[in-house]
Amino acid sequence: MKTLALATAALTLISACASGPCRRLREPQLAEGQAAQTKLATPPVATAPAGPTGSTGGPVSSVFVYKPDGSLQCGTAKGVSLEEMEKQLRGIPVLSRDKRPDGKMHIQVCGSPTGIINVFEINESTLKEAEARGFKKL
Repeated sequence: MKTLALATAALTLISACASGPCRRLREPQLAEGQAAQTKLATPPVATAPAGPTGSTGGPVSSVFVYKPDGSLQCGTAKGVSLEEMEKQLRGIPVLSRDKRPDGKMHIQVCGSPTGIINVFEINESTLKEAEARGFKKL
């Protein structure tokens, strides 16, 4: 008796969906003014803020470079601070700096690297010099 009831319920569900309502994609209901507005709206255009200019008058492009901070899991090594590592870039103008994870998977064992990196934004024209000092382009 139970299997007959289950079969009937399944058949009813299948036939209800076959008639259309379950198969159609439904659009969200919008107010009348919003519907017209969304059809006519154009996507916003992003504009870059005016930044520093180079000697030729064009904008100066920047790149991000990084170096692992040397910190180890379980506090066995604290790692080099941003301020200390920035001294390694002496003579290279630093536009911004940040400490963040490298985004890679790391084994979770005391004494293994944490994967934290020090990231510095520099002018693209000084990239070769930063790479010579052990930094890598991000």
